[in-house]
Amino acid sequence: MTALQASGESAWALWQKVKNEGPLIQCITNFVSMDFMANTLLAAGASPAMAHCKDEVQDFQKIASALLVNVGTLSPDWTEGMRLAAEAANALGKPWVLDPVGAGATPFRTQTIMSLVNLRPTVIRGNASEIMAVAGAAGKTKGVDSTAEPTHALEHAKQLAKDLGCIVAISGATDLVTDGERVAKVSNGVPLLTRITAAGCSVTALIAAFVCCASRDALLATAHALAIFGVAAEVAGDVRGPASLRVELLDNLYSMDETTVRSRVNIQWDC
Repeated sequence: MTALQASGESAWALWQKVKNEGPLIQCITNFVSMDFMANTLLAAGASPAMAHCKDEVQDFQKIASALLVNVGTLSPDWTEGMRLAAEAANALGKPWVLDPVGAGATPFRTQTIMSLVNLRPTVIRGNASEIMAVAGAAGKTKGVDSTAEPTHALEHAKQLAKDLGCIVAISGATDLVTDGERVAKVSNGVPLLTRITAAGCSVTALIAAFVCCASRDALLATAHALAIFGVAAEVAGDVRGPASLRVELLDNLYSMDETTVRSRVNIQWDC
């Protein structure tokens, strides 16, 4: 069995586990991504809870399987809710995933993100510029878009992962995922994904669903989530544009079959 075949086999096994267990993912996310993120989780067989009120986030963590924190549309009340939810997840031993949207863009945003990073998320997923900003490097952002390539951020990501004891995922044409030692290179997806708002936000929620179903190897779970989301986009084929891809992607996630996963998942390991 080749390494790619092994990746396809383990990806399918974890995909089935997510489908069978139907984990409840508490999502504290931005207004832009709520709909697509919730539908992505539903298509994967998970259950979304878009609960961000600071007065209930801790109680929600008691019943949730994992937490997703996305800082896209910040406000002081939401910032407090994010902190409380992350602290609750840590206290309960549940995984949580941070999407540091726009890190480095403004002082308030960056300070908020760093306060969350200090709470030690299980996984941090962002584009190269965001990861470099979180790591304290000179990454530049254009709004929430990256101006750097994933390879430029890899060494910063590896050090960040070592320092925090977490997984760091860098999104790009080839996604890079590291625990500070191992690196997974995920080569699934299509360029048109960059023209769909909330695609990155939604795959981060999918990572949360995968990680809580494979808590002993969050690196593998993160790589598999990125790969399967990318495969769903690839299977859409020659769509007319972003709107068509959005619909096809959700349908393909919902109907994903074993042959497609085994034959298309493209993960290479640099250990």
